[in-house]
Amino acid sequence: MHASKRTSRRNFLKVASATAVAAALPRTSFAADAVRVALILPLTGPFASTGRQIEAAVRLYMARNGDSVAGRKIELLVKDDGGLAPETTKRLAQESVARDKVTFLAGFGLTPLAFAAAPVATESKTPMIVMGAATSVVPQRSPFIVRAGFTVPQITAPIAQWATKNGIKRVVSSVTDYAPGLECERTFIRFFTEGGGTIVESIRTPLQNPDYAPFLQRIKDAKPEAAFIFVPSGQGAAIMKQFQDRGLKDAGIKLIGTGDILDDDLLEAIGPPALGAITSHHYSAAHDSPENRAYVEAFMKANEGKRPNFMSVNGYDGMHVIYETLRKTGGNATGGELVEAAKGLAWVSPRGPMSIDRETRDVVQNIYIRRCEMKDGKLWNVEFDKVENVKDPG
Repeated sequence: MHASKRTSRRNFLKVASATAVAAALPRTSFAADAVRVALILPLTGPFASTGRQIEAAVRLYMARNGDSVAGRKIELLVKDDGGLAPETTKRLAQESVARDKVTFLAGFGLTPLAFAAAPVATESKTPMIVMGAATSVVPQRSPFIVRAGFTVPQITAPIAQWATKNGIKRVVSSVTDYAPGLECERTFIRFFTEGGGTIVESIRTPLQNPDYAPFLQRIKDAKPEAAFIFVPSGQGAAIMKQFQDRGLKDAGIKLIGTGDILDDDLLEAIGPPALGAITSHHYSAAHDSPENRAYVEAFMKANEGKRPNFMSVNGYDGMHVIYETLRKTGGNATGGELVEAAKGLAWVSPRGPMSIDRETRDVVQNIYIRRCEMKDGKLWNVEFDKVENVKDPG
């Protein structure tokens, strides 16, 4: 046989043999390339603490659970959207899908940013794990959205109900004037008035560059029993300090709110003005469980002593959703199959027991009532009551 023909035949046999071996391997062998996760967060600007906490927790989850799952290596692509321009978030999501070929979109610190990215997830059939944005309607914006954080009504209704049950009947409501703030206002007013309470006045403060002084003066002049306050994560320090400086605390006006105002990440910076404030939230770094004690210790060790906040646990659990959907599908699935795998997931998080609702793709979890107290020389949001297995009432 001619030498060139013998070489061609050997090459053909090699290819045929390789093809036969590949055909006999499990489906996951064809998907051995990395699973790329685009983590789109505000890492600069006024909401940078949100992004930094989520990113740190995502990296901690990977450090504690390995950087591969179901035979696939996880590759994290972190992108800063600045937190203020939805068009930037949308562009980053489009680039992640079209250029980076990501398997998951994740992050999304605020509702307008999640809204902007949702059509990209739908068109590309890419699972979108929302870790920050908390307006009720978020999962409805795309059938590919799964939320691992919380919803605004979910954390608001319990504090409204607690207030009326504990003798607070006259309240001024003050919320930030954007979608989550308005939803928070509606939820608080609904549940507070249903319990027999009266809203003395409703105030809305600007999202960007707020000066809280004139609004706090209006609250003081109205002489309510309590002020209910909602601000985005990262803005609690300013309003808490001015609440004391303007004399509201000395005037006997109680401060109640959602946990955003007493962000664990900022408690040390807020200082004594935080003492005694009562809030409702899905996570406190002081949560008493073995899972949380291990989480807080590991987080602080990995982040120069910084305390994890509620946004961090959203990121941590969001990464858990990504890992578990890959594990359930054997590491090789379509976007739709990954979303289906997320439905009904249940686990014990550092925040406590939680699950993903099969119908809404939204989070179900305990909500805790906390009081800010001094323990061992440091401020903590100490839980003293809870409502179990809360679905989004919105």
